[in-house]
Amino acid sequence: MDIHDVNEGLADFSDLAYITTVALYLLALAVSLVFYGMYRSATETRRERARILGENKAGRDKEKVSVAAGSGRADGAVDSDTVDRDALDGGSHDVSGIATGSLAEKDLPKNFQVDALREKFRRTDRWGGMAQAVIWLGVAMHILFVVVRGLAANRFPWGNLFEYVSVVSGVAMVIACYVLRRKAMRVLWPWILTPIVLLLFYAGTELYADVAPVVPSLNSYWFVIHVSVVSIGGGIGLVSGMASLLYVLRRAQPRGQEKGFFGVLATPLPDASKLDALAYRAAIWTLPIFGLGVIFGAIWAHAAWGRFWGWDPKETVSLITWILYAAYLHARATPGMRGKPAAWINVLAFATMVFNLFFINIVISGLHSYAGLN
Repeated sequence: MDIHDVNEGLADFSDLAYITTVALYLLALAVSLVFYGMYRSATETRRERARILGENKAGRDKEKVSVAAGSGRADGAVDSDTVDRDALDGGSHDVSGIATGSLAEKDLPKNFQVDALREKFRRTDRWGGMAQAVIWLGVAMHILFVVVRGLAANRFPWGNLFEYVSVVSGVAMVIACYVLRRKAMRVLWPWILTPIVLLLFYAGTELYADVAPVVPSLNSYWFVIHVSVVSIGGGIGLVSGMASLLYVLRRAQPRGQEKGFFGVLATPLPDASKLDALAYRAAIWTLPIFGLGVIFGAIWAHAAWGRFWGWDPKETVSLITWILYAAYLHARATPGMRGKPAAWINVLAFATMVFNLFFINIVISGLHSYAGLN
């Protein structure tokens, strides 16, 4: 295949699809940030309501009696998370079982009353739904870009660093759409979209390469196998790493005890246990998939260069990354290391992967210097 085999029309369309993808993700990020802020405001209002009722014993007793039937609590106690779970976990919004006309409710400011609070969560939920819809549209456009780019070049579309970053970020978004499908997890979208938008923006401005045939060293069926498997592992690793980073933040800012700037950021986040579970489940898939990618790369190296391993910079850092993911899973299963120590290992593994993706490809010369920049 030579440069004349490139379909210029499809190449131009793929560039347009790329720009549209970034624009949709930026829009989704903006909407998700509005949702994040509204959810934080609603959560703070609910907590203030609980504080006000707690300071008035008579009001608190009446709240227990009035909420008992609606909350399903046998002891009549108030579940402080009932309202936002109903609003964001897909529960019922019916408030007919709550005696909003009780003395305690009348004594509360209007914005702290049950009906007003539930309506606030409903409005918040609508913004979360809008963000989710834009995200799905952006992911569809992202997939279209990758497919059309491959059709334009008449090859698999990960032959340079621009394409590789596009594929890894696309896989990460598909995985994120699956693991964040529950309404209660939508608050994580700003944290996922931010690195994705930064990656795509950097790739489009600094790493962009015209549609062209791959360099001769990549003309192998192992090119498809090795790079696709590593891309999938890297995409899942991005989700796992961000979840561990947020877990560390949530542990430093416990729920209901948030303080300062980081407390403002942490307020809408789920419980630390949920973030830890998300990071762990993603890492379970990252370790074997990324490990297979390294093994396939070694087999390809033997076919291309006559040796399985040569301690090339990219090979070496890839192995270190895989070892760090293995260390994270081991630490996560070890009582003395479970918690923040294990989470920091996962964050380090993700940072090492990003370092390998950019610094090794761009700065350090090696046998893998084929990213379209060297």
